Amino acid sequence: MTRRTKIVATLGPASDQPVALEKLLRAGVNVVRLNLSHGPLDEHLARLASVRAVAERIGRPIGVLADLPGPKVRAGRFPEGGVELVAGAYLAVRAGDLPSDAGTMHVDYPTLIDDLQVGDRLILGDGAISMRVVHMTADSAQVVIETGARTQGRPGVHLPSERLRLTTPTDDDLVLAEAMASAGVEFIAVSFVRAGDDVRKVRAVVGDRAELVAKIETASALATLPDIMDASDAIMVARGDLGIDCPLEDVPHLQKAIIRRCVEFGIPVITATQMLESMVTAPSPTRAEVTDVANAIFDGTDALMLSGETAIGHDPALVVETMGRIAERAETEASYRQWSQRLGRVQRERWDSMSDQITAAITHAASQAAHDIGSAAILCCTSSGRTAKAMARFRPESELIALSPNPRTVHALTLSWGVEPVTVDTYSSTDEMVWYAVERAVQSGYVEENDLVVVLAGSPGRDKSTAADVMRIVRVQ
Repeated sequence: MTRRTKIVATLGPASDQPVALEKLLRAGVNVVRLNLSHGPLDEHLARLASVRAVAERIGRPIGVLADLPGPKVRAGRFPEGGVELVAGAYLAVRAGDLPSDAGTMHVDYPTLIDDLQVGDRLILGDGAISMRVVHMTADSAQVVIETGARTQGRPGVHLPSERLRLTTPTDDDLVLAEAMASAGVEFIAVSFVRAGDDVRKVRAVVGDRAELVAKIETASALATLPDIMDASDAIMVARGDLGIDCPLEDVPHLQKAIIRRCVEFGIPVITATQMLESMVTAPSPTRAEVTDVANAIFDGTDALMLSGETAIGHDPALVVETMGRIAERAETEASYRQWSQRLGRVQRERWDSMSDQITAAITHAASQAAHDIGSAAILCCTSSGRTAKAMARFRPESELIALSPNPRTVHALTLSWGVEPVTVDTYSSTDEMVWYAVERAVQSGYVEENDLVVVLAGSPGRDKSTAADVMRIVRVQ
């Protein structure tokens, strides 16, 4: 059985040329991430075209995720060569676009002084430099540097998210979302989400042309998580900013809680940030990183994300191969059966609509049936992908094959745990659909003669949101 946990890899200078890109995808990438925070739109559209060309050449569906920049607060530029900000030193922080130095840091956030309070913590860049507000005046905040380091350029400034007046999505985000949806990406990630309406604003522009991934990276988002999940197609546990906005010691527990909730709802969830960070420069990960990847799988994550490791790392394909090996080994130890039994108990509390209730019931039954008969595969005939996602909640031991006549659905299922998406024709009856689903699974090498398979299907021609309502157990002839 192949790896069930999906891998998302970020493209960048180290991986976006044709030879490197093909090597990366052949290493086992399921979804490619385009980080729109870096580089012009044309560059990302060119990368998208390259991914499509290589995916067609290697004969595998590859999803593409466009990650919107979101609102960015940055410091005024520090002098060439950088400045050493020393722990224990004091710094004046002012609003404006002027340059910064060792004594004064300007921040391009107009209401900075109105929004800060004594005791607030400010973080620069990726968290290496932190400072605490100790005194406020009419036009500045005096801070003491708690952890120091050298900084240069225009580092990002992380402010307390609960009082920020920045809105998500930004106007630029909406322009980029429209462009990427028109270009045909499967997923668009919305940054700095604090409520479900932040996602709905992007939905108003994108419609159903792409699935929306809400990035959970603020304390505010945790308070409105059910509403965010209701508005989203997938969730990303963005541990970088989450570990800045929340106490670091809370992050592992938040990760587990978010993943558990997502699996219960049948929403794909990505675990991101620094998973194999040392492999940006090193040929092997640290023991702690290996454990981190395995623990995310034990938590139940659908996908693992690589950022700098594949965007600027010295060997992106090696990173993917390494993550794949760690994932396969962890999956042999994951207690998916226990997880499945628990889901059967909680599903009635989480799924409200009649269509959802039917989907929850039939996928629960299929999970139990597949276990009882030792099914080689569960075949989900699906137009929208909903049945396959709901089936993936149970983390079945059987191969999980999603068969869809909709190419967009096939590519969108590249993010869901264990789902092997396959393109099929449109059929005129349920009997025909079941027969051809089994035949296609045989042709693709997933099942063979005398195998027992569970098939989920519905009546052809109905609205794509209608649940699959037929389950059959078939012996492959």
